[in-house]
Amino acid sequence: MLGFALMEIRTIHANGVEFAYLTLGEGPLALCLHGFPDTAHTWRHLMPALAERGYRAVAPFMRGYAPTEVPADAAYEVAALVADVRALREELGGGEDDVVIGHDWGAFPVYATAGRFRRAVALAVPPPGAMGAAFLDYEQLKRSFYIYLFQTPMAERAAAVPGFFENLWRDWSPGYDASEDLDFVRRSIGEPANLSAAIGYYRAMLGTTPPSGRYPDVEPSVTGPVLYLHGAQDGCLAAGLAKDAINHLPEGSRAEQIDGAGHFLHLERPAEVNRLILDWLGSAS
Repeated sequence: MLGFALMEIRTIHANGVEFAYLTLGEGPLALCLHGFPDTAHTWRHLMPALAERGYRAVAPFMRGYAPTEVPADAAYEVAALVADVRALREELGGGEDDVVIGHDWGAFPVYATAGRFRRAVALAVPPPGAMGAAFLDYEQLKRSFYIYLFQTPMAERAAAVPGFFENLWRDWSPGYDASEDLDFVRRSIGEPANLSAAIGYYRAMLGTTPPSGRYPDVEPSVTGPVLYLHGAQDGCLAAGLAKDAINHLPEGSRAEQIDGAGHFLHLERPAEVNRLILDWLGSAS
């Protein structure tokens, strides 16, 4: 199998942002989108498998995550992420056989663009409408404390305290050794400007930062089939929130719960998650 060590890091200008990205393989584009607090390196198990299956796996560092630049427009709403995905696909020379895969924040643009890709995969964040009132459950509110913390002026200071990200990963994926991932995270959002950018996604999410107005509204409905995967021991978004996911996805979609895995299921159970994803995508055309 093609190894992680063979991945190249390149840069590309798309949607007004200079993106850095990891790439491996040749063939139709497989765009892999990371979440928080994470980096493109999160796909180090999946990308070689995609390349072996005949895809050109590309994992960008999302806007604001170094070595991608902090966007000049300071826009972090979902519509901006969707615009990034569309622009990246175009600049990378994508085609009708492209696929898209997203985890955590990376899942949001997946839902918005699923109908434009041949196949789509989302991990760890259920589709629009699936969570509903369950997100206001007391236990889930405790898990989501960081979202509300990030709306305040204290956010950057709190997130910069040693151990903050380590404890998030520990709580979200109990028992997983995240030391390698956390090294990547520190390099990517360790600087104040990058940390503020990562927090900016959450400020845009709840409206603390109003929409930039630069991007068209995103259609809330999902227009193409999606494979949805969620860890049974997810400490960020409880597995119970995902139980209704399939009812909020188009016909032909599939939802699976991964036993023994938490929020970073693709890192905790790479063999199982890779198999499910590759079976869903099929070989590249």
